[in-house]
Amino acid sequence: MKLRVVALAIGLALTGCRWTSEQKSASDATAAPSPAIASTAARTARPAPNPLKNAYFGEQHVHTAYSLDAYIGGTRLTPDGAYRFAKGEEVEVSGQKFRLRRPLDWAAVTDHAEYLGEMYSTMTPGAPGHDQPSLQALRELKSPEEQQKWYLQYIVGRRTAANPQAHPPFYAGPETEASGWKDIVAAAERNYEPGRFTTIPAYEWTSGPKGANLHRNVFFRDTHVPDKVMSSLDIPREEGLWQWMDGLGKQGMRVLAIPHNSNASKGMMFAPVDGSGQPIDRAYAEERSRHEPLIEMMQVKGNSEVHRTFWANDELANFENADSIEDNSGRKFVRMNFVRAGLIQGLADQRRLGVNPYKYGFVGGTDSHNGTPGNTAEDNFVAGAHGSADGTVQARRTAGVPGWLEGKDQNPGALTGAWAPENTREAIWDAMKRRETFATSGTRIKVRFFGGANLAGSARDPVRLVKSGYAKGVPMGSDLPTSRKPPTFTVYAMKDPDGANLDRIQIIKGWIDEQGQPREKIVEVAWSGDRKPGVDGRLPAVGNTVDLRTATYTNTIGSPELIGSWTDTDFSPDGYALYYVRVLEIPTPRWSTYDAVRAGLPLLDGVDPTIQERAWTSPIWYSPPQAGR
Repeated sequence: MKLRVVALAIGLALTGCRWTSEQKSASDATAAPSPAIASTAARTARPAPNPLKNAYFGEQHVHTAYSLDAYIGGTRLTPDGAYRFAKGEEVEVSGQKFRLRRPLDWAAVTDHAEYLGEMYSTMTPGAPGHDQPSLQALRELKSPEEQQKWYLQYIVGRRTAANPQAHPPFYAGPETEASGWKDIVAAAERNYEPGRFTTIPAYEWTSGPKGANLHRNVFFRDTHVPDKVMSSLDIPREEGLWQWMDGLGKQGMRVLAIPHNSNASKGMMFAPVDGSGQPIDRAYAEERSRHEPLIEMMQVKGNSEVHRTFWANDELANFENADSIEDNSGRKFVRMNFVRAGLIQGLADQRRLGVNPYKYGFVGGTDSHNGTPGNTAEDNFVAGAHGSADGTVQARRTAGVPGWLEGKDQNPGALTGAWAPENTREAIWDAMKRRETFATSGTRIKVRFFGGANLAGSARDPVRLVKSGYAKGVPMGSDLPTSRKPPTFTVYAMKDPDGANLDRIQIIKGWIDEQGQPREKIVEVAWSGDRKPGVDGRLPAVGNTVDLRTATYTNTIGSPELIGSWTDTDFSPDGYALYYVRVLEIPTPRWSTYDAVRAGLPLLDGVDPTIQERAWTSPIWYSPPQAGR
């Protein structure tokens, strides 16, 4: 297997340049918007669309003060403030001022629909209920103990009442809910700058049956949105959410949903039964596949690809496993908590039902409750992600996020890369819908992935690889045409311009064998240096340049770019299979190591002081001719 490192300049031309100019700030508005939502975006000439597409990095999961749990933790940034941060403006969180070193290309604020009206009343003078004693008490909360007491009295107590779906006593009615949602949409429109910075109207539907994380983020293609959004208080399970989305579609609205980190789902994210406990059927599979094209691969609460306990043969499975999730709310890990298992189960369900319910591409997000989208750099995790719960070095070392995990098990979160012809709301949403996306662990690796029976496996020029990929094959997120000929896959990756060199590119294949059993394997496709796989197929480690005393590393190992191909000679034209790419960087310091060095403290016991950041492409699927009958 050969490797060739190609010129960085070619890669830059291929993947497009991300806009990084400084932005002008806007005031952080919390009042209700005027009836006519006017965008401040400069609707002027913008770069011509790139038919080969550019990689645009963004955030698909962040909370502001309009989320009750974020407000209780001390967050005061509104959706406007979050978008300003995403564009590079300095903000203050937990008494610290900081900013993104590199602005994002796009972002979506995804505040909880649950209690959105209450939070709008809390933060908006003159809104119904603003002066109620319970909301006055909420605004005066200072200590974590006060916060916990208030939450237990007004929220948890309601959940255990005879009607757990009931609103709290200070609920101000659907008009206030609509006002909160209207303000979120208005903030997205005010901060939208087509061609420069994209905002997507969105929110989170936060369903947690029996403590399982079945949350979904819901995204709209434009500002043709409903007057108010549905929460899990209105719709407790996902089937109801899809039915509501169907209704929006009949009104001409374009909407999709993305499930959250499955590692905390208690095996329910890819369960064999639906919300009523009945075995999933074709109708369920069709609804899920139609409305949910993507799943969150990683966020601050851990990596959901795989876990070392269930993938002992995957030597790279011990990555941000967030083990202390198991210590909270009975969230015990099972194999079906994890994305790889769910994807392969989807093939088995497709074989049985004719439709794949888990045909998911990949995205990444932070789930930050600080209102700081895209703050994923390991050395910039200075304010944590959950206000006072992890806002200091000591809190991250000795405490944690209540009800979720220990601070040391967190990570700064992930990013989503979207391949789109231009940086506009429609183009980014369309890339998400067709699954032409990839997730990273927070770095800005760019990765291409194509498959097809007629692709040339010898392509070593990235521009030619991409042109051939679109002309003769299909990109990530797509289906291979049926064929008797084994498919060839081509892949190209370029390092984060400000980050570490690359270690390797792998292709993970999952399939259902002739006996109907799930199977998987990992193929090393391209790597840096002159290493050679052993007889077991494993590639020797790339090395490690990290100096733990100073939290630094050097790019004296690894490669800035990797390119390669692989033909699946074990391909079965009558079987069901999927393929996705995993790209790894060389080792770099973990955020906990940066914390320790800055504070003059020892490294944390039991925590790996280094990480290998990575990226995952959305899969490419294959189904035999009889599939779907």
